[in-house]
Amino acid sequence: MFSTVTHTTTPDCEPSQFILPDLINDCHYPFRQNPHCDAACRASVRWLMDVAQIVEPEIRGHIDADVNGLAVACYPDADSFHLQVCSDFLNWLFITDDLMESGVVDVHEVHESCISAFRNPINFDTERLDAKMCKSILSRFKETAGPGCTERFIYTSGLYFAAVAKQVDHRAKGHVYDLESCIALRRDTGGLKPSFNLIEFAARIDLPDEVVSHPVVKALEDAANDHVCWHNDILSYNKEQSCGHAPWENIVPVIMHEQGLDLQGAMDYAGQMCKDAIQRFDSNRAILPSWGKEVDRQVAIYIKGLQHWMVGSLRWHFDCVRYAVPPDRIIKLLPKRPYIGKCGA
Repeated sequence: MFSTVTHTTTPDCEPSQFILPDLINDCHYPFRQNPHCDAACRASVRWLMDVAQIVEPEIRGHIDADVNGLAVACYPDADSFHLQVCSDFLNWLFITDDLMESGVVDVHEVHESCISAFRNPINFDTERLDAKMCKSILSRFKETAGPGCTERFIYTSGLYFAAVAKQVDHRAKGHVYDLESCIALRRDTGGLKPSFNLIEFAARIDLPDEVVSHPVVKALEDAANDHVCWHNDILSYNKEQSCGHAPWENIVPVIMHEQGLDLQGAMDYAGQMCKDAIQRFDSNRAILPSWGKEVDRQVAIYIKGLQHWMVGSLRWHFDCVRYAVPPDRIIKLLPKRPYIGKCGA
């Protein structure tokens, strides 16, 4: 599924710009934002300062990154309490992901401490800030989350840590991903599976095991996961190539390598993949089985939540300063600089 880098080649004439796919018009789902955004965002910033112990001037960078805005866009129906927990989790995810990717913290140590905090948020004793954040999140999560939702959240968080550890190890060994293995790993490194579990939490539902294990539901989750990861890769490509980010961890250079395409061709190809993911999502939603009136009601809420993630994340990327998408979608390539850790994702 992957090979080892033995040499690097550079085209004689690299492009100076590229045009982003028309991702917004390709995604036909309605976009809404949570009305509790201001109060929840203020509370989440206080949480970053009190629990994560992030102070000025670093806190300004986290506010400007607007991760809280991502929660507002992806959980539009959550009440203020549940929205803040979702915001806090996404902030933790972004912070921890950057620290693990840049090598500031050991992935395996973070995995062990955070999962322990998730398992026992009240009694687990730790001095690690990442684990303290987890204790804070899960202690509130468990106030309303059902047992199935809670177990799934912890399990998928473990999948995320395992995937990041694999990615860090592969990077150190110089492994190169093909498209199939890139897609498979990306479904876990993106942290979307536990983020999707928060849909249940925010809606106060707890889907039965026979629903979450059903192949059509799994296909819907994969389609939503793919769309979010791929539009993130498309929109973060410029920053990542500038930072010297490992190219095989973004779907655009993987497509260039595997399909023999130039940058614009790979962008167009990735844009079509996003359109195809939307079509997969719609096709599978049309063939959902029935589990009875009450369960069907909960399933409809969950599927709508996946849809909110697809369009919410996309709109957040386009509106967020960190991605700097111009109205004409023409992106000037940034100059390359040495790799100092994950950037732009």
